[in-house]
Amino acid sequence: MKLIVGLGNPGREYSGTRHNIGFAVLSELARKHGINFDKRCCHSRAGEGRIGEQLVVLAKPQTYMNLSGDAVAALARKYKIKPADILVVHDDLDLPLGKIRIRANGSAGGHNGLKSIIASIGSMDFGRLKIGIGRPETPDSDRSEVIDHVLSDFDSSDRKIAEETIDRSVEGIETIIALGLEGAMNRYN
Repeated sequence: MKLIVGLGNPGREYSGTRHNIGFAVLSELARKHGINFDKRCCHSRAGEGRIGEQLVVLAKPQTYMNLSGDAVAALARKYKIKPADILVVHDDLDLPLGKIRIRANGSAGGHNGLKSIIASIGSMDFGRLKIGIGRPETPDSDRSEVIDHVLSDFDSSDRKIAEETIDRSVEGIETIIALGLEGAMNRYN
């Protein structure tokens, strides 16, 4: 069984924001594969099903981004899933809008949701599908500008790119399931 976690913040006020693109990818993946987020457990909305022949748990933590590790650790314990069988789908400021990158492991790279997961499960050895949301356009963006950027909605021109990226991210996850992280990295990175 694989655990696929989309990172985001709960609540309507965050729906459609750059920071919630992980939730958007999981929603589309679930829709495409007939998986319902009908379970409320482990601080998450979760659903079980199959992608191809692989049993999966899809989860959207409801803890807010900075505490995502609480949910991921609880889900991993409940379903007896080791870090190598976890895939986290998240936004990445350091990638341009529309770019995706797949990694088998690594540091948090400044992402507070990943920091929380690493601390909670005690490992950096889990897969990631990073989705570029770009940085604010000002070269010397301070912390408040970055926060405003990640919590902003996509404007109309960026929305089309975001929708295409969501579809490509779903295909990336399907490739990870079919070929493994290495095979997917060779195809997408």
